[in-house]
Amino acid sequence: MTPRRSYPSDISDARWALIEPALTAWRQARLDRRPTGAPAPTDLRDIFNAILYLNRTGIAWAYLPHDFPPHGTVYTYYAAWRDQGIFAQLNYDLTGLARAKDGRDPTPTAAVIDTQTVKTSTNPPITTQGIDAGKKIVGRKRSVATDALGLLLAVTVCAASVSENKAGIQVLNQAKADHPTINLTWVDTGFKKQFADHAATLGIHAQVVHRDPDTRGFHVLQRRWVIERTFGWLMLHRRLARDYETLPASSEAMIHIAMIDNTSKRITNETTPTWRGTY
Repeated sequence: MTPRRSYPSDISDARWALIEPALTAWRQARLDRRPTGAPAPTDLRDIFNAILYLNRTGIAWAYLPHDFPPHGTVYTYYAAWRDQGIFAQLNYDLTGLARAKDGRDPTPTAAVIDTQTVKTSTNPPITTQGIDAGKKIVGRKRSVATDALGLLLAVTVCAASVSENKAGIQVLNQAKADHPTINLTWVDTGFKKQFADHAATLGIHAQVVHRDPDTRGFHVLQRRWVIERTFGWLMLHRRLARDYETLPASSEAMIHIAMIDNTSKRITNETTPTWRGTY
């Protein structure tokens, strides 16, 4: 069989070396539980490349190109990795490697938290959506915690009608559970006393970053720019330009996949191909 031509979203050998051990261990554990122990014929790298292609281009599952494995097979692996926390764990492992490469301790002690409201498609159930009264958007709210480099520490997705405080508390709880060393977080003025009080119960100091009232227009805010850049990284992945996912857990998984893509490139000194500078 002739090998297919590569897509720009395909994972490189160096990046696959970072990710393959976790996926191979996952499949081996499944095979060990089978009565026959027969090896699965599907190539895990092809499956992962198909997921990256979908995440980067924003297409529907049924529109995956035919030179990938069948879209039903790809989705089955994706759903299993989502439900068993494989994407989240991969992301956190890569974050530790990227921090170490940058000369930092792999375990973070500080986080930056913010939310992003996005419109939903017709796929998500009405019960998982809401109206963000401030932004006048019907959709879902992504609550994200990053480290000081902008690397993902935790993410939760809820209805857009959920308050900033409540959404922030949810992601703070997750960040603290996954990274117990966190003792400081920076947030914007949308987070009120309720958030700060809850953070204190977790042993975390919540520092609110205020805008300078004497400066008009755009200006860089201490630490806040880090998470805004992370949102920019996420929006390079068209699947995240709108929330197409039926389950909030899938929305979270798509964010983890985008950051796996980003962080693995950071570790291997690769860049994302774009149309800029080309004709």
